[in-house]
Amino acid sequence: MTEAVTGTDWSAWQDSWDRQQEWYLPDREERFRVMLDMVEAFAGPAPRVLDLACGTGTITARLLARFPGAESTGVDLDPALLAIARGTFAGDDRARFVTADLKDPDWTARLPHDRYDAVLTATALHWLHSDPLRTLYGQLAGLVRDGGVFLNADHMPDPATPRINEAERALRHARMDRAKAAGAVDWRAWWDLAAADPVLAGPTAERFAIYGEHADGDTPSAEWHARTLREAGFAEARTVWSSPSDAMVLALR
Repeated sequence: MTEAVTGTDWSAWQDSWDRQQEWYLPDREERFRVMLDMVEAFAGPAPRVLDLACGTGTITARLLARFPGAESTGVDLDPALLAIARGTFAGDDRARFVTADLKDPDWTARLPHDRYDAVLTATALHWLHSDPLRTLYGQLAGLVRDGGVFLNADHMPDPATPRINEAERALRHARMDRAKAAGAVDWRAWWDLAAADPVLAGPTAERFAIYGEHADGDTPSAEWHARTLREAGFAEARTVWSSPSDAMVLALR
């Protein structure tokens, strides 16, 4: 449905999602910049991209703004976030969105293309446990063209540095608490707003029926991701960006 039909301001929902995510990830835009730098390095200015676990289409929006000749396929299972994505990009034939469960062995059959120049994802795959994630990485090796790339930016703490991890976490959460006291909207409050919206109420209820309240996946280290991607069939893989708590791993096919 378009904004003209629903009266929904999809850009406002996009902005509110970005602000909510930035409460958790103040360096969010920096990781997207590096991600798109790597896409340009390996695929040029008009890539065919798979936006994996795309949510509201955050990566797609930045991709198309930077590369007007790009094409994006967003895939997700969340009906509320997909409603925002589809509303935002209605009428833009460079972007399409597919409903699919990444745990479904046949999810790739729903995609419009067999190969992509780049597969991109951010702050999403920690919803999967290690075994399903390993399986997913094997599927992605079959989707990325030779010379193409997969980039995953997510929570990737190093278990070998527990004191560093705890100190960083304490500082980050103290800053988050101050921002929330000043009026920042957190994840739970954002979903409460979505549930109260006439257009998003139904999809939001469906979303919680699918996922429940919280992620139940794993957060392995960047080294685990790089090793597992190589084992899955990628030629090279390593960290190309990191913060004190997160990292982005690039895998080259």
